[in-house]
Amino acid sequence: MGQMRAYTAAFEQTVRSVLDLAGTFDAADWRRPTECPGWTVKDQFSHLVGIELELLGEPGPELDVPEFEHIRNEFGRSLEKAVHVRRPVPGPAVAAELAGALERRLAQLPGIDPEQTVWLPEGREGTYAELMRVRAMDCWTHEQDVRRAVGRPGNLDSPAAQCFWEVLSRALPLIVARRAKAEPGRTVAFDITGPPDFHVAVQVGEDGRGRWADDPADADVRLAMDWETYARLAAGRCTPDAVTVHSTGDPDLADRVLTNMGVTP
Repeated sequence: MGQMRAYTAAFEQTVRSVLDLAGTFDAADWRRPTECPGWTVKDQFSHLVGIELELLGEPGPELDVPEFEHIRNEFGRSLEKAVHVRRPVPGPAVAAELAGALERRLAQLPGIDPEQTVWLPEGREGTYAELMRVRAMDCWTHEQDVRRAVGRPGNLDSPAAQCFWEVLSRALPLIVARRAKAEPGRTVAFDITGPPDFHVAVQVGEDGRGRWADDPADADVRLAMDWETYARLAAGRCTPDAVTVHSTGDPDLADRVLTNMGVTP
């Protein structure tokens, strides 16, 4: 129950943060492109509305989505419906819809069993508490997309940012061992400074699997970056050449790790 409350609070805080931000927008801000391909600032709000209405049990819009270049798979096509149906709707109205959906969700959540089994977006079964951690992570990711697009940074060190780390950092052992093809015995260290700060290392075992390890002084690769850079790379929002990462050690392995950092669908 404690985790469910904490994740719900993190979810609420980031959604209220982006709603407060929306109150400062002019017409041009709503139209600004974001790092989500094909999506404007307003489209980000439409996406958040669509997910929360779905979790409230409302049927999604029935419409044919055009063959947009940024849609890469059926999952992306399904997400686009809530966005596309609201493209004629003014941004402030979409924000108001999100504010209403938030209040309804906050009224709904206390009656949900935190241990209830649900299907998580990552493709496995989990608890509703875990789903709320994912919701906090996802809403914070889109809040940051919006903030970068309008040039108003903030809320980087929030409870939902911690959820982002908890959910996406689990992929680092897989990234190092499988995607970057680091050889057995090799270690990659990550120095992420914020706040929040994270200092972790991954070592590849003899079985070829990546595992968390003590941070050695002589890591084969050390990657130092700020928190926002990590978040952008992990969320697949940019390529390594768009950000500043200080790398020491094997440059080829470092490049392979950075190129494969994105883990969101």
